[in-house]
Amino acid sequence: MDRLIGILLRVGVLASATVTLAGGIWHFAQGGAALPDYHVFRPERAALYGPGGVVSGIAQGRPESLIQLGLLMLLATPIARVALSIVTFAIQRDRMYVAITLIVLAGLVASLSGFHF
Repeated sequence: MDRLIGILLRVGVLASATVTLAGGIWHFAQGGAALPDYHVFRPERAALYGPGGVVSGIAQGRPESLIQLGLLMLLATPIARVALSIVTFAIQRDRMYVAITLIVLAGLVASLSGFHF
């Protein structure tokens, strides 16, 4: 179980870093080295806030959406670890740890969805 979780975390972080780096290279290739104008605050587009907007942004050729996808993958890595823990505890028939891990997963999902306790 520990080895499988270690592999999952390693693969998740490496995949996230690869996607984020590819987005950064793409951004600089499109002229992203220009100095930004910080005199007027402009918030990021709302399309970068959710997975659907990120995917459509990548399809439209926006490198910042690929960078955002890498960050979303990085956030999903520990959630996938908790979900894998639930499966492994269920296979071991350890009900108490399944219940505790389900509570942890619910807390993670609730915090990422913007739900406040």
